[in-house]
Amino acid sequence: MTNMSAEQRRERGTYLPKDEAGPGYPRGKTALLIIDPVNDFLSEGGAAWELTKGTVEHNNVVRHLREAIEGARERGIPVLFGPMAYTEEDYAEHSLHKRSGINRIMYEKKMFLAGSWGADFHPDLQPGPGDIILTPHKSTDVFMTDLPEHLERLGTTHLVIAGMTANLCCESTGRHAVERGFDVTYLSDAIGSESMPSYEASIRLNYPLLSNAVITVEEFMQAFDGSSDAPVTVQVGDTVRGSDHGELGTVEEVRPAGHEHDAHMLVPQGLIFGRDTYIPLDAVVQRSGTDVFINVPKLVASKMPWDQPPTVADRKEKEGPAASSFDHLYRSFSPSGDGGSPSAEPAAMSPRSTAS
Repeated sequence: MTNMSAEQRRERGTYLPKDEAGPGYPRGKTALLIIDPVNDFLSEGGAAWELTKGTVEHNNVVRHLREAIEGARERGIPVLFGPMAYTEEDYAEHSLHKRSGINRIMYEKKMFLAGSWGADFHPDLQPGPGDIILTPHKSTDVFMTDLPEHLERLGTTHLVIAGMTANLCCESTGRHAVERGFDVTYLSDAIGSESMPSYEASIRLNYPLLSNAVITVEEFMQAFDGSSDAPVTVQVGDTVRGSDHGELGTVEEVRPAGHEHDAHMLVPQGLIFGRDTYIPLDAVVQRSGTDVFINVPKLVASKMPWDQPPTVADRKEKEGPAASSFDHLYRSFSPSGDGGSPSAEPAAMSPRSTAS
């Protein structure tokens, strides 16, 4: 096995916007990805319409997708369309209908057949001259197309995702994007699914943990318009929301970094927090109007160790040891590809690092 360099290992788990001035949606580095805005999902008579119409109509997905696309074009945000299309070769030669449950369903219901009305873009969601149409994806991950090449060419660090469906293509693509270091946002009212439970599970539970924000189209546009080269500022009186859009409380005080403490905001005891809560300012990822969003969901925020102002010493402990401070990560072994080899004796481990 070829050993990876230290730089390659670091870049395998990184965050692309780390060199930017602060949170927000930077111009020239933000892109909008619209996944499967096609008739089979979004139009009456489509092969999947009986499954998707409940969430599509409830969220008014077509209208919100149109608003997202038009708003992005007006602001110079690149719009990428990620459709699906299947040909005879996909099934007869590559047996994609045997690969997974969703592939079998698409095969049996004749979904996204290349050249068909069902695989074509919804009439209200047609790509424009300046938009990018990706090569068709064949399952649930749009990153398995030419998407990475386009994002690299565009210099994208912030990827905003909308379209179909919540718990499959949108979620899989967002997961992959996060692993590649992108700052991921989901537009909650421009996403549909095959059922309300799967939509709610994605929007309320999964997206808030695997992305940095779950917001509406309107909130995204406001946040983008308010972004600048200066860091996002938090002000007294702002409403704090979690990554699941849940309201956490109101900012009572904003404290800058000092010799012993990191910058943070105080959200006083209330219905959500049973104690005064000191949230690090570097947990703030977006601002839309008077709402500031942190990248922790409401359901988890009260369980964070934020009962005291964050200290510099605490941050050092959270960051953990430097890579150069140990020879073998897992007792006597290094992970594959790290260039290490088993040692004759297990490496010494402190009680904190011993596996349970």
